Amino acid sequence: MTTGPFLYDDGPEPLHTGAPQRSGKWLVLIFGGTVLFAVLMVAMTLLLRGSGADQAREVAGVFVEALSQDDLEVAYELLCVEEQARLAPEDVAATYLGEGTARIGTPVEDGDARLVPVEWSDGATVELTVVGQDGLRVCGIAAGG
Repeated sequence: MTTGPFLYDDGPEPLHTGAPQRSGKWLVLIFGGTVLFAVLMVAMTLLLRGSGADQAREVAGVFVEALSQDDLEVAYELLCVEEQARLAPEDVAATYLGEGTARIGTPVEDGDARLVPVEWSDGATVELTVVGQDGLRVCGIAAGG
C-alpha cells in the first residue's frame, strides 16, 4: 500500500473487493445472434427462391416455353450435360416439344430428381426429369399415364 498525505481522511480502497467473475452474456449473445442469422438466411432463401418443387416447376415451364417460342438456345442451355451430349440443339424440339399448349403440373420427388408432369393440349402427358446440375436442368423425358 502507498503511504502519504491523502485528499481524504481514509486511505485508498482496493478497486475490486471480490474474486473476478466471468459473465457468459456476451458469448450467448454472439452465438445466439449467429444462429438467428443462419435461420433467417435459410427462411429468406426459401421465400425468395421457393422450394425445390417450385424451382423445378419453374425450370420446366421456362424450358417448355422456350421450345414453344423456337428459342432453342435457351432450351438447350436448360438441358443437363448428358442430354446436351446426346442431342444437337436443333433436335431438342423434336424430342421434347408436344402438340399445342402445355400445362405444367405439380412436381413429384424421385430420389435426387423431380419429375414434372407436362400435359399438352392434344391430351399427351409426359414427365420431365429435372435434376440439380450446376443449377436445375432438364435431364430426360418419360411417357406419363
